[in-house]
Amino acid sequence: MCELLGISSSRSMNAQDLLHEFRRRGGETADNTDGWGMAFLRDDRFVLHKEPLPAVHSHGYVELADSVQTDLLIAHVRKARLPRVNTLVNTHPFRHHCCGRDWVFAHNGLVPEAIALARRATQPPCTPAGETDSEHAFCHLLENISQHIHEPPASGLEPWFEALAALSGMIATHGKFNFLISDGVYLIAYGHDRLHYCEHVGGGKGEAAWIATEPLTAEPWQAFEAGELRVYHRGRLIGRVMTPHAAVSSLASNNHPLNAA
Repeated sequence: MCELLGISSSRSMNAQDLLHEFRRRGGETADNTDGWGMAFLRDDRFVLHKEPLPAVHSHGYVELADSVQTDLLIAHVRKARLPRVNTLVNTHPFRHHCCGRDWVFAHNGLVPEAIALARRATQPPCTPAGETDSEHAFCHLLENISQHIHEPPASGLEPWFEALAALSGMIATHGKFNFLISDGVYLIAYGHDRLHYCEHVGGGKGEAAWIATEPLTAEPWQAFEAGELRVYHRGRLIGRVMTPHAAVSSLASNNHPLNAA
């Protein structure tokens, strides 16, 4: 099954140990051997590196893990299912431009219906470059975000966060849908059935939040609730939205047999 890693921090950090442990999930401690990718902020812009190769055998991954200094990162190791092709264009994370911002996205799960949903858009903000259900879901999410991102907040949380959660819950009812998405400001994580977080608050190293499919360190990690969307800004949780109850029930009981992206 594909796996995710996200980092949001109040200061630029070296996550070498975390990234090397995640690398092992790409062919050593898990069989996600169909590609790896890493998107991270540098000078307020996303840098994206990826290869359709096992992370555990990639010198490029090792060099990045040893050198990256950033406050926002999304990484992915892939187990190909839809399509079962490990090409560069089908390797996560994906990057598209929408609403005056660059966005990156990585997914764990299988939601083939997202392909049809994305193709129904009359004015899509992006066109998938590859064939994955994941990238089609990404474009469908961006279409939804573009319709709500300029709405003024009624009370605290941005309206598009709640709209994103609602659409994510709807997509998740058709399969499995765990993902990380970022616009370079926020790290947003949606947990359908397999996602964990570890938060570091205060102290000399500032605030930081790590999101991963499976816990990667010996520290305490907490599992997402089914249908939970968490929004982080500079390492701090600023918002939490639950998918509507009916969708949550569907998510919890869904046992779709194909569960990798």
